[in-house]
Amino acid sequence: MMAGAPAPATTVEQLTARFAVLDIEGTTSAAEAIVGDLYRYARPRLGPWIDAHRDEPGTAAVVSQVRQDAGLAADAPVAAVVAALHAWMAADVKATPLKALQGRIWADGFERGELTAHFFPDVIPALRAWSAAGVRLAVYSSGSVTAQRTWFAHSPDGDLTALIDGFFDTATAGPKKLAGSYRSIAAALGATADRLLFLSDHPDEIAAAAEAGWLTAAVRRAGEPHEAAHFAGHRVVSGLDRLEVSAP
Repeated sequence: MMAGAPAPATTVEQLTARFAVLDIEGTTSAAEAIVGDLYRYARPRLGPWIDAHRDEPGTAAVVSQVRQDAGLAADAPVAAVVAALHAWMAADVKATPLKALQGRIWADGFERGELTAHFFPDVIPALRAWSAAGVRLAVYSSGSVTAQRTWFAHSPDGDLTALIDGFFDTATAGPKKLAGSYRSIAAALGATADRLLFLSDHPDEIAAAAEAGWLTAAVRRAGEPHEAAHFAGHRVVSGLDRLEVSAP
C-alpha cells in the first residue's frame, strides 16, 4: 500500500442506509475477471456480432454512435468501427456504445455456459445479510445494465438479481465521477442522499458520491488496481464483511 494511504478498517462498522449501491469492478468482483476474462471474450466477437445483428435497430444505433464518438465518417465500414472499439478497450475507455455491445456479447456467452461471474468471498454473504436487515440494493457500474444483470444472474451462488432493486450505468445515470449522476440515482430510487450508501474502489467515484451527499465506503482490496489509492479521509474497508448495514 502506498505510503500515507489510509489503512482499511480492521473492525466491523455499523451503518444505517435505505439503499446500498455497489460498483462492480474492484469492489464486488476482481478487475481481472472483467477487463481480463470478459474483455478477451468480447474482443474477437465484436465484428462478427455486428455483422450477425446489423439489421437490428439497436445494433445500428450503437454502430452509429461509435462512428460519431470516434470521429469516423457516417458510412465508415464495420472494420473501422471495430478498430475504434478495440482501441477503446485497449485504453479501458468507458464508452457507452462499447459497453452496450460488450453487454450483449457477454449475455450470449453466459447463456452458452462459456462465461462465469466472479465475486469476492465476502460479497454474497454481505449482500444477503444487508438485504435481510431491510437494506435495498442497487448497482451502479460503467458496464451496461444488460451486462450487470447478466453478471448477477450467474454468480457462483446462483441468480442474485432478485436481491437487486435497481441497475444503473453511464447511459441511464451519467458518468460515475460526476456528483450529478448520484443525484439522478437518488431521484430514481426515491431516497434522500443521507440514506444512500455507495461502495466503490475508485477515489473519484467516492468523492463524487460524497459531493452529492451520500454515505460512502471505499473498498481497498489487495491486488486490485486502486489498492494504493488515496481516499481523502473517506471511510475505507478491506471488504464488505467490514460493514454491518441495516435499514433505518
